[in-house]
Amino acid sequence: MNSSTGFLGGAKDRLLPASLPFRFFLSASVFHILAWAVLFTAADDLAGFTGGVGPVVSAIHLATLGVFVTTAIGASFQLLPVVTRQPLARDWPVRFSFWLLVPGIALLSWGMAVVAVEAMKWGTVLVMAGLAVFAVLTADNLRRAGSMPVVAAHGWGALLVLICFAAVGVLLVWDLAAGFLENRSDLAVQHMIMAVFGFMGMLVLGLSLVLIPMFTLSRSPKDTLGWAQLFLAAIALVSFVTGFVIGNTLWAWVALVLGLSAAASHLWLMRKTLRSRMRKRLGLSFVLIRVAWVLAVVSLVLGGVVLAGANIPNVHALFGFMILAGWLLTFLTGVLQRIIPFLASMHASDASGLPPLLSELTAEGPLKLHAICHCVALVACIPGILLDHTLLIQIGTATGGVGALAFAIFNIKVALHLRW
Repeated sequence: MNSSTGFLGGAKDRLLPASLPFRFFLSASVFHILAWAVLFTAADDLAGFTGGVGPVVSAIHLATLGVFVTTAIGASFQLLPVVTRQPLARDWPVRFSFWLLVPGIALLSWGMAVVAVEAMKWGTVLVMAGLAVFAVLTADNLRRAGSMPVVAAHGWGALLVLICFAAVGVLLVWDLAAGFLENRSDLAVQHMIMAVFGFMGMLVLGLSLVLIPMFTLSRSPKDTLGWAQLFLAAIALVSFVTGFVIGNTLWAWVALVLGLSAAASHLWLMRKTLRSRMRKRLGLSFVLIRVAWVLAVVSLVLGGVVLAGANIPNVHALFGFMILAGWLLTFLTGVLQRIIPFLASMHASDASGLPPLLSELTAEGPLKLHAICHCVALVACIPGILLDHTLLIQIGTATGGVGALAFAIFNIKVALHLRW
C-alpha cells in the first residue's frame, strides 16, 4: 500500500473555497451548544425518555443532524475530492445544500421542541432537500473515483443508508398529523439505528482508513482489512432491519454480534495503524478518539442489555446517550481537532505567503477546556440518567455546554486565519 499521505499530491487543486466547508463546521458548533442547552432544559425528562416529541427529541436532532450530519457533510464535501482525486463538478450546489440544510435543521428542531407539526414538516422538507443535494454531489464524485475503492465503497454504503433513514424520518414526521403508523416507536428506533450506526458509522469506518494514518504518519492499512469491516458492518445493519421487518428478535441478536465483530475488526485495524506510526506524540485529540473507541463498544454492549430486556432503570435513555454523546460526539470532536487546522493550513498563508504551521492554528486552551468539560459531562450524565437524578444531569449538560462553547471558540480562531 502507498503511504497514507500519497493522495495529498495535487490536493490544493481539488480544494473548495474555504468558506464552503467552514460554514458547515461553524454551524455545527452553534448546534453543538444548542444541543446541550436544550438537553439542560429537559433534564427532568431525559432519564425516563423512551420516545415521543418534545425538548429531548429536539436535542437529539440538534446533535444528530445539527452536529454530526452537518459536520460529516462539510468534511465529506472537502475530504472526498481529496481522497478520491476527483474534484467536485460545481461549487454552487454546496452552497445551495447549506442554505437548505441548516435553516431546515433549525426549523425542525424548534418544531420538535414546541411540538409544532407544521414547522416540523417544513423543516423536514428543507433537510431532505439539502441531503438530496449532498447525496447527488457525493454519488457523482464516488462514481468518478478510481483510487481507494474501499473508502469509496464505505461512501456508497453511507449514501444508501442515508436514503433509508431519511425516508423513515419523513414518515415519522407526517405521522404526527395523520397517525397512520401502527408501530411508530419501533420505526423510530430503526430510524436512529440507521442514522447513527448506518450513515455515520459507515462514514466513520471509511474515512478513518484515511484520516487516522494521515494524523499519525502511518502506512494505510491493507484493503482486505477495510473490506472486512465494511462487510461485517453492512451485514449487521441488514440483519437488524430484517429482524424488524419480520418481527424476529433473533435477527437483532445476529446484528449485535456482527456489529461487535465489525467494531472489533475496526479497532484491531486502528491498533495496527497506531503501532506503525512515525508520529509518537499524538496529543489531546487522540485521547478523545481512544475514549470514543472504548465507548463505541460499550454502546453496543448496552444495546445488548436493552435487547435482553434487562431490569436496569432508564437503560433505553442511557443507550441513546452513550451512542450520541459518548461515542459519536467524542470521536467527532477528537477528529475535528485535526481536520479543521489541517484544512485551514491548506487555505491560509502568513505574511511571507507560506502556509502556517498546524500548531499556529490550534488553540490549545479552548481544546483542553472542551475535553475536560466533555468528559465531566459524560461522567455526570451517565449516573444521572441511571439514578434519574435531575441535578446531576443538569450539572453534566451545563458543563457539556461550556465545553461546546470552548470548541466553538477554537473553530472561530481557526476560521479567522482563512482567506474568505
